[in-house]
Amino acid sequence: METKRDNPGVIAPPPLIFLSGLAVGGIVQWFFPVRLLPSAYSMFSILFGGFLAAVGLGMIFNVRSRMAGANTNIEPWKPTTALVVDGIYGLTRNPVYVALVLIYIGIFFIFDAVWVLPPLIIVLLLIHFTVVLREERYLEDKFGKCYADYKQKVRRWI
Repeated sequence: METKRDNPGVIAPPPLIFLSGLAVGGIVQWFFPVRLLPSAYSMFSILFGGFLAAVGLGMIFNVRSRMAGANTNIEPWKPTTALVVDGIYGLTRNPVYVALVLIYIGIFFIFDAVWVLPPLIIVLLLIHFTVVLREERYLEDKFGKCYADYKQKVRRWI
């Protein structure tokens, strides 16, 4: 008798996928340093990158708080026990992944590390096809019409 798994079956924790892209890009940047921004803009770049990273972290803390308030898990390898569809989830169905993109781009600006950008494309493809689509199938199977209605009202990204 086969038991049905109560999680979306993502391939890896999403923060690890983003961190892997940063690591690959950071290693290439270390050995083949390329700067995009003129040094005259370095302080602006650091401040702007810090701002993006701070906004991303704030979004993640907001999501964590909303999930805890709904008594459900933020980790996609654990069961989802409730849908959160208001607050930041009224703007995007994937606020954590949007936040991780903001943090990732913030790191690019802070370090002016051009080589972290190409892996972001692969990271986003992995997140889309091996995380987001699996999560959506899981949530639609688990919550049916409620999740389908939510998908009609709120965009996947922004």
